[in-house]
Amino acid sequence: MEAVPARARAYVACVVVLALLCLSPQPSVRTPWWAVLLLAGLYAGCEQAAARWRFAGTFYPVLLAGAFLLPPSAAALVALPGALLSPVEQRPRWLRRVWRAAQLVVGVWAAARVHGALGGQGAVADSDFPYALAPAGAAVLAFCLVLSVLDGGILTLAERVPVRRAWRGLFLRSLAPVAVHGLAGLMMAVLWRSPYGPVAALLVLLPMCVSWWVFAQYHRERAAHQATIRALVQAVDIKDGYTRGHSERVGQASMMIARELGMPDERVEMLRFAGILHDVGKLGVPTRLLRKDGPLTAEERRVIELHPEYGHEMVRGISFLGEARAAVLHHHERLDGSGYPYGLTGGQIPESARVVAVADAFDAMTSTRCYRRARPVPVALEELQRCAGTQFDPLMVEAFVRAVARHGWHPAVTADEAHPPPPRPEASSQPEARL
Repeated sequence: MEAVPARARAYVACVVVLALLCLSPQPSVRTPWWAVLLLAGLYAGCEQAAARWRFAGTFYPVLLAGAFLLPPSAAALVALPGALLSPVEQRPRWLRRVWRAAQLVVGVWAAARVHGALGGQGAVADSDFPYALAPAGAAVLAFCLVLSVLDGGILTLAERVPVRRAWRGLFLRSLAPVAVHGLAGLMMAVLWRSPYGPVAALLVLLPMCVSWWVFAQYHRERAAHQATIRALVQAVDIKDGYTRGHSERVGQASMMIARELGMPDERVEMLRFAGILHDVGKLGVPTRLLRKDGPLTAEERRVIELHPEYGHEMVRGISFLGEARAAVLHHHERLDGSGYPYGLTGGQIPESARVVAVADAFDAMTSTRCYRRARPVPVALEELQRCAGTQFDPLMVEAFVRAVARHGWHPAVTADEAHPPPPRPEASSQPEARL
């Protein structure tokens, strides 16, 4: 969004106009300005603390408490100071602040409007449970829906994400965390209206801050994991320029197979890691062997075939990789037992390794290497099917064929096609003899 297209700026301007309309007070409605100022200051303070301590996300409980306590225009005003004053790292900073402020103003206004229309303020004032939950739940849904719709629009116009993908999953991904924040906001609102007053309402923020801190720690740890993986993959890419990008594509293909098989998201992510890191052991192989464009001697082949064991030694101590470590070690095993390093057969080969083996062979066949040109995707798929049952697990092959048929595959050629390398002198019946 650094160089924001004109259409995206126009979109932001339209949302800003809509936000200004939402902030217009209704003369017939009495606004408790002291509550607006207190909640706005509290939200701004939470946002500043989040930036200082590098927490992730926006602190929605205060905004939703305002939606449950105040008239729509007053509730929308709670979001304004915090959003406009919050630190922004990426440029253009002023546009990002204005966009975020306008988005939150419209979202909170919609939530307060829905909550008031369903009689939520009366239920909150009377502490009328469980009836207070229904209007609050509807308000949370409206809040999530507005944010998702607006986010999808900016992704399409500013980030040029295709329309069919821009809104995919936005609402569902945000619903669970915002629902938790909405419950905390409802507790704040009920305590605010109770005889104990606003001071008691602030106590609700303590456990929320603890949970927020834990969540931020999780994201920080996850970012460290990603950085570790990126560093290892970049080292392999620098060492073997012909396979640059291969690791990421194998990770993507492994993820496609896992999703086609209906694996849970945690395993899908782990198999993506497995695909990305499967060749990390090549760091221990002499560069001259990786880039050799002639036939390999038997001794040279034995040296290259040590790379799964080298890779396993490198990642063995990285606990978060889980079953990905087994895939690094066994992705060159074959179902008929003729693979390496241990000659495992059938079900002895870990499932993660059987997934990565198919993804690795496919991308190797559809990418230009120093010893042969890339094959077309249909030819590579036919070769995988031909070798299913001997080299590859038929279940993984068929899952990948279905995934490619559904989503397509657009591999990037990793060598300079203007000067393609000569074909390798030796022939091989394997899909990829030197992965």
